[in-house]
Amino acid sequence: MVDNECAQKIKILLVEDHQLTRIGIKTVLGRTEDLMVIAEAANGEEAVAAYQSAKPDVVLMDVGMPIMDGIQASKTILQSNSAAKIIMLTSHDNEQDIVASLAAGAGGYCLKDVEPDRLYAAIRSVFAGDIWLDAAIAAKVLKQQTARTTTQESQWEFTKKEAPNTAVESRQALGASLPEPLSRRELEVLNLIVEGLSNQEIADRLIISLPTAKTHVRNILNKLAVDDRTQAAVQAMRRGLV
Repeated sequence: MVDNECAQKIKILLVEDHQLTRIGIKTVLGRTEDLMVIAEAANGEEAVAAYQSAKPDVVLMDVGMPIMDGIQASKTILQSNSAAKIIMLTSHDNEQDIVASLAAGAGGYCLKDVEPDRLYAAIRSVFAGDIWLDAAIAAKVLKQQTARTTTQESQWEFTKKEAPNTAVESRQALGASLPEPLSRRELEVLNLIVEGLSNQEIADRLIISLPTAKTHVRNILNKLAVDDRTQAAVQAMRRGLV
């Protein structure tokens, strides 16, 4: 009976170098019926070893740690198992760490002061195959990405007739430069993927059916030539599509 109950839970590897913080997070996760910490690690090297032995469903990974940081540990884990699901849980909210984490293959990025219910939702979403960015993090990345894209656009050699007149037209122009151009609707869906919304949440936001949302997501992955939503988000930010 106990084994069956464990099998139905989402098994978590908790990686955090501060013991008191680790205890606190484990206590918070212990309040749920479907989440269970099965292994712990205090640095990146321990995390890699623990992942191989414990085989968790989701890894909660701190960024700044001794010996090996969380980003390098995530890369190492994903090299051995590309399907690994990793959420960066950290106090760092700078763009460099966020983009580096997503580029490494992390499926989520949460701040340590996240509300428990939001943390639970992040774990469940990433476990289900979605990406998760805390709302404040998503807004920060999008704001900085928009500023960077605007600067890049000003340096391009457009004639006045060729230059896009609005931010929307600029993104459409960038999307059209792909081998298979993204439609206006696909750009809208891509924006919501970067925000960390699930397929159902995208459907609700755009007032479309769930199958239609899934079709848009699948088409976006194909056109960006990526394998998953995390890679799509990274490509979107790199190309200035959002």
